[in-house]
Amino acid sequence: MSPSTGTRLFALIEDLVLCHSPSGIETEVDHYLLAALKRLGVESRQDAAGNIVAHIPGRDPVRSVAITAHKDEIGAIVKRVGRGGRVEVRKLGGAFPWVYGEGVVDLLGDAAIVSGILSFGSRHVSHESPQKCHQDDKALKWEDAWIETKLSECELQEAGIRPGTRMVVGKHRKSPFRLGEYVASYTLDNKASVAILLLLAETLHEPAMDVHLAFTAKEEVGAIGAMYFTRQRAFDELIALEICPKSAEYLLPHDHRPVLVSQDGYGLYDEELNCRLAAVAAGIGVEIQRVVLNGFGSDASIVMKNGTVPKAACLGFPADNTHGYEIAHLAAVAACLELLQAYCS
Repeated sequence: MSPSTGTRLFALIEDLVLCHSPSGIETEVDHYLLAALKRLGVESRQDAAGNIVAHIPGRDPVRSVAITAHKDEIGAIVKRVGRGGRVEVRKLGGAFPWVYGEGVVDLLGDAAIVSGILSFGSRHVSHESPQKCHQDDKALKWEDAWIETKLSECELQEAGIRPGTRMVVGKHRKSPFRLGEYVASYTLDNKASVAILLLLAETLHEPAMDVHLAFTAKEEVGAIGAMYFTRQRAFDELIALEICPKSAEYLLPHDHRPVLVSQDGYGLYDEELNCRLAAVAAGIGVEIQRVVLNGFGSDASIVMKNGTVPKAACLGFPADNTHGYEIAHLAAVAACLELLQAYCS
């Protein structure tokens, strides 16, 4: 990876991370993506399910590939608006309150964004207080947390804070930073993959086959966007770009090398497609890591399991602290881009 590529990727990831996009309320990142694709002069549209799809015509229009990166992020959803400005939330996707810790969160109201403090209660307490158990032996759950806004019920109502309102980490806490050749941030899942897809839209010219780049909606709550997208049009194959969890159980020794997933919690990926991707990688000098994952799913595994595409693969980059404050090597992100450029060409 050249220094300029790393700088470019980091800048693009930073822009995308700072666009709030909790599942189903993805308008902020939608505006960014549609404007970026328009500047590139790439044919694009937004479908009824909220997916943004860019089409790059190929030399062989009979063969088609879809490459996806989901644009939504995990967060929480308001269950109750209580008295004294307290708001209770429950998870949206694989979010845990202890991952975020106490700090600023944004409530995306219908009329305004309201910032509040995700709160767990005081620590200077005895067994008489319900918070005491979380200091010793009980995992913190969303039912034990709340958001302090210090606004009245009327003020919250005027801002459009209600059951169903989405909560995400406050923007000033989301800003990425560099750790040498690494990028660290909330929501690299899956904004780093969205950055790859944007750079593909910029650099792919007359690919070998028809290429459809899909920035999918609501992946974190069941790959809803990808299911709709693949039911509207037949594709020969689909490749999902994803973050890949680093853990001792998965034995991924190289942070800078991309990963092909063989199986996850939803089922098998297509071995023939994986082998073709690996062969292209070898041809351009990119070494691939292989992994079998648990507690993981992607657009690709879900649509393949449901029979809406015949072949699917998941290409990812290793990351620490997935669904938390994630850390990924920029060279692995860049290698995913390089591999897909070569594969499509």
